[in-house]
Amino acid sequence: MIKVKNLSKSYVKNKALDDVSFSLSEGEILGFLGPNGAGKSTTMNIITGYISSDSGTVEIDGIDILEDPSAAKKKIGYLPEQPPLYNDMTVQKYLEFMFKLKKVKLPMKEHIDKICETVKISSVQERIIKNLSKGYRQRVGLAQALLGDPPVLILDEPTVGLDPEQIIEIRKLIRDLGKKHTVILSSHVLSEVQAVCDKIVIINNGKISAEGMTSDMTHTGSSTQRLELIVEGRRQNIISILTKVDGVTDVTDQGECEKGCYEFAVDSSRDVRRLIFRAIAKTDYSILSMKPVEVSLEDTYLSIISGKAEEVKNNVSDI
Repeated sequence: MIKVKNLSKSYVKNKALDDVSFSLSEGEILGFLGPNGAGKSTTMNIITGYISSDSGTVEIDGIDILEDPSAAKKKIGYLPEQPPLYNDMTVQKYLEFMFKLKKVKLPMKEHIDKICETVKISSVQERIIKNLSKGYRQRVGLAQALLGDPPVLILDEPTVGLDPEQIIEIRKLIRDLGKKHTVILSSHVLSEVQAVCDKIVIINNGKISAEGMTSDMTHTGSSTQRLELIVEGRRQNIISILTKVDGVTDVTDQGECEKGCYEFAVDSSRDVRRLIFRAIAKTDYSILSMKPVEVSLEDTYLSIISGKAEEVKNNVSDI
């Protein structure tokens, strides 16, 4: 549905994007992550046709955004971080105005009413936009993005400034929209991306640092696995046993958790649970607990922006 290939863009001497490529299939929700200045906004502006790239291509449902921008833009609904609202209009008049501006070829009243029902703003259609709460204004902005029923939605920080209840509502709405639309979601809120998105792209310093399915980036299915282990026995002997297990790459002593019992974090290149069990079983020591540790999206993200991007990229290279 969306193919971004070898995008590069420079501003004077600053290279904002450097050979950026990724793709998104129909019906997927992509989380687009990166620190300030990483190139997120530049990439999204190129995808929407707002600015052009120095090199590279963007295809929306097979249409090149530069070769046929009008046709490509008809397939995109865009919600910028600051929704383009006319605050002195009523919600209804604003959506009618945007309907005509976009030259939508659908029955206007029926289409607008359906969208208002979808984003749950039917009850405020006759109210003036400036009198609405931030959450409702965000929904109005989302409604204009849905005009014309575009197959692609691009949402830039859709929950910024909302209270916790409104954030939950917007997240649910995005998940529902993802059933019928392909969605790119840019956000600084990692928990939001982890909760909503099927796939994640992390950009840093204008380059893609990691790309993969959310589940593969946030679980122990990556090439580095971690176990938390509590063993009763002699501390140094346990460490010696664990480090000799085939596949174990690192053992971290996390201290005594109760008298005579010690907790360890064990990193490995593969599943070593059975090997550890057999190694400890040969002694008179006891394994009291052994569990895999889930790697959070925050861990992955912080590893990348702290300079460990290659390690993380290797972890998700098979995705």
